[in-house]
Amino acid sequence: MIAHHFRPLARHPGSFALDDDAAAITPPSGCDVVVTTDALIAGVHFFADDPPAAVGSKALRVNLSDLAAKGARPTVYFMTLALGPAVDEGWIESFARGLAADQEEFGISLAGGDTTDVTRNQGGLG
Repeated sequence: MIAHHFRPLARHPGSFALDDDAAAITPPSGCDVVVTTDALIAGVHFFADDPPAAVGSKALRVNLSDLAAKGARPTVYFMTLALGPAVDEGWIESFARGLAADQEEFGISLAGGDTTDVTRNQGGLG
C-alpha cells in the first residue's frame, strides 16, 4: 500500500523514500521551520461516506491553513493514517489521489509519517 499509493507522493529528497517514519528537512538560510498537525476523525471531522479524495484533500488543507495563519510557506507534509476495517484498496487509491492533486496545487511533497491498520495493529510508513 505504501509503495503503491504514497511513495510516489514522497518527492522531497529528505523523505528517505518513506523507508522510515522520519524525514530530514533543512530550511533555507534565514528561515524557521513551522510544524503543525491536525487529525481528522471519521464521524467527527468527516462522514464515513464522504468521497475519500475529499477526505485526503481536507486532511492536507486543514494543516495548510494552520501554516498560512503563521505566515509559513509549506514545502513538505507528514501524514498519519489509521485505517479501519471499512477501508479497502479503492478508498486508499482515491484518498491518495486527493492528496496528490492538492500537493501539486500547493507545490509540496509527502515527507513521512505513519500508517496503522487498527484491525491488525500494524503500521509504519517506513
